[in-house]
Order: sequence, then structure tokens, then C-alpha cells
Amino acid sequence: MAEKHLTEVRFDSLPLDAAVLAGIKRAGFESCTPIQAETLPLALAGDDVAGQAQTGTGKTAAFLIATFNHLKRHPQMRGRRPQDPRAVILAPTRELAVQIHQDAVNLNHDTGFALSLAFGGTDYDKQRQQIASGTDVLIGTPGRIIDYFKQKVFDFRYTQVAVLDEADRMFDLGFIKDIRFVLRRMPEPTERMNLLFSATLSHRVLELAYEHMNDPGLVRIDPEQTTPEKVRQEIYFPANHEKVPLLIGLLRRIDPRRTMIFVNRKRDAEELQRYLEANKIHAEAISGDVAQKKRLRLLRDFQSGELPVLIGTDVASRGLHIPDVSHVFNFDLPDDPEDYVHRIGRTARAGAEGDAISLGCEDYAHNLPAIEDYVGYKIPVATIEPGTLSEVTRPGPRKRRNRDGPPPRNKSGGNNRPRNRRRRQGKPRNKD
Repeated sequence: MAEKHLTEVRFDSLPLDAAVLAGIKRAGFESCTPIQAETLPLALAGDDVAGQAQTGTGKTAAFLIATFNHLKRHPQMRGRRPQDPRAVILAPTRELAVQIHQDAVNLNHDTGFALSLAFGGTDYDKQRQQIASGTDVLIGTPGRIIDYFKQKVFDFRYTQVAVLDEADRMFDLGFIKDIRFVLRRMPEPTERMNLLFSATLSHRVLELAYEHMNDPGLVRIDPEQTTPEKVRQEIYFPANHEKVPLLIGLLRRIDPRRTMIFVNRKRDAEELQRYLEANKIHAEAISGDVAQKKRLRLLRDFQSGELPVLIGTDVASRGLHIPDVSHVFNFDLPDDPEDYVHRIGRTARAGAEGDAISLGCEDYAHNLPAIEDYVGYKIPVATIEPGTLSEVTRPGPRKRRNRDGPPPRNKSGGNNRPRNRRRRQGKPRNKD
């Protein structure tokens, strides 16, 4: 992390358990980020915390350190079985749950807690067995966790720490009923530690906090600074037919190695991927319809640098910690101004620098005034210089999917559709 992003508060100056501190040092952390410096003293003193900060500023480490320290300093509740989690961490998306689990593994080296992961889309029996074999900290998405709970795989009654990450996104994705279902089956708020973290502490998030937390301390880090200060922003105004040539021209100019491109519709993400691949720019599209194993593979390849360009809808813009993203492109200006902030927040994380380039086309330029009102300034306008628009090779025709057309024919010229065994009325079956 960049030095300017850190504070003078060192982790070894905080009243942390020795095993927790050893894990922090092993992870290479010495000084706290602002959100960690403000929230950890409260949590270590046993207080509930509702924290707001920009993405990429250390929120995950803050609640993991507080959770591990609380579990080390407090014995497990009487009557607890090995499969009953002592801490439950809820995340709005599968990718964020996986990321939290990875960070937890890094910090857990010396504490020795049993960590379990639960999210939909894959590994149903494997995840179930992992939890049943024993878990201290359960990390996952609400739907899969509730599914296992209803099967009586574990019980919430012995939970000592409850964490909600990206709470505002929970509302956006319609998870609030699931969140309340989980929290109401845990011990009373006064009998557990509660941590809530969010990019924004809106009225609805605060209402949730006061309903299910014990007089939480509110921590806001730079609430008036809406966008990361080290993001260089600019916007072009192409005609619709110029968008793809402009994007390809800009990508070739910057030599992309870790670039995210955002579109508003998933079908546009797939189409844009075809255009980039046809023009020898390796890219993959990620959206809610992509199978979970492929989603995780794409994120892994993108993080490693093997995949230089990742195209996504807003499902990919929140909660993912992907270091060293150099460029973010808004191929489509988002309809929601908040999504603009979350998108460009993928770059310039942890005090680094980055570039956010937007295309204000004929279809979405009308979203710009609301975005500029939200961020509080005018986004600098860039000019499309001669030669910026690239020659574009059109992708070949899509391969026709069988489900979209007639069944494939067999070698005899017929098709593979099962024969209809029902006979027309009035024509009895010939038994001969």
C-alpha cells in the first residue's frame, strides 16, 4: 500500500492477541489504513461498529482482525457443536465471499480457526461437508447459508460475531429479508459483536444497523470525497458507430494489461468481447449468467495478469479486491450515478494511481449531468484526435445454438428428437 494511504497507527500498538498480531505481520501489514485506525480501537474494546469508507481501503482486514481477536479473547458458548459457527460473515456476491475467505486464510495462519465458505452456483455437497466437519468462521452469501441452516447443518444460536459487508449492496440485490432472517436467529445483539461495513451509510443501512446492532459506533472516512483522488478521469463523446473503433484505438494505445470495461447490459458485454477478440485484444465477459467456476477462473486469470481485459456489468463493480487495475473504461455511462463511483473505484486502490475513461455516446450521454452532480465536479472532456479511431475487424457470425433452432440432424437425414409415442385418436396401434 502507498505510504500516503496509511496512518501513523501501527498494529503492534493496538491491544491485539499475540496470534492475531502474528498473522498480521505474516501478511506484511505494519500500519493501519484510516478505516482500520478508526474502527479497530472500537471493536477491540468490544463495541459494535458501522463503518463507511471507499472500496479498497482495508475494510476486509479491519473486520477480519476484529473478528479473530474477539474469538481469541472470548471462549466459545456452552453447548456449541463443532459445526456451529462462532462468527458469520455475510457478503452480497459470490466473488466477494471468495475474496474475503482468501484474505481470512492469509490472516488465520497463526490463529488456527476453522474457516468455511458457502456460496451458490457450485460445490453444494463439498461446502456442506466442510461446514459439517467443523467451522469457527462461516463466510458466504445469504441464500446458500440459509439453505444449509434450514437443513440443520449448523445452528446460529452460538454466534459471537456477526459481520455484514457491503451492506448497501445487500439492499440493491434484494437480500435484506435474508439478512434479517439470519440475524434474528442469532443471540441478541447485546450478546454478540456486530460489525457492518458499507461504501455508503445511507438511511436504510443505518436503520438496519440500529435495528440489529448494539448502539454501534459510526465511523465515516472522507464521506465528502466521493471518488478516489488519484483517478485521472476523462470522457469522450463518440457517435454510436464510433464507440468500438474508439475503444479499440485507446486500448491499443495504452497496451492494456489489467483493464476493466463496464457496459450496462450483459448481452452487450458478450458482443463487445467478440469484437475485441476479433481485433486481437484478449478479453472475457463476466456477468451473472456466467457459470460460477468460470467466473472464478476469469477473476483468477485477471488477477494474475493472464487475462488483460475483463468486461463486466455492474455485478462485477462492487466488492471485488483486484489489485493494480490500471484502467477502467465506461463503455456505457451508467444509469445510476453511484455505479459510476463504484466502477472507477476498481482502479487507484490503496493509494495507487489509475485512469478512468468514459464514452458518452448518443444512448447514454444524458446520464452525465446526474453523474457530475453526484461527484460534485465536471469530468474533463477529451477530444477524439485523428487516428484515434481504429480500423475494426468485424467478428464472424455467431455459432447457432441447438436450443435456438431445430434439433441437429442424424446421419440418416432425420433428427434426434424422441419419437412421439402417442397415437392419433381413431388409429389403434397395430399389434402385428
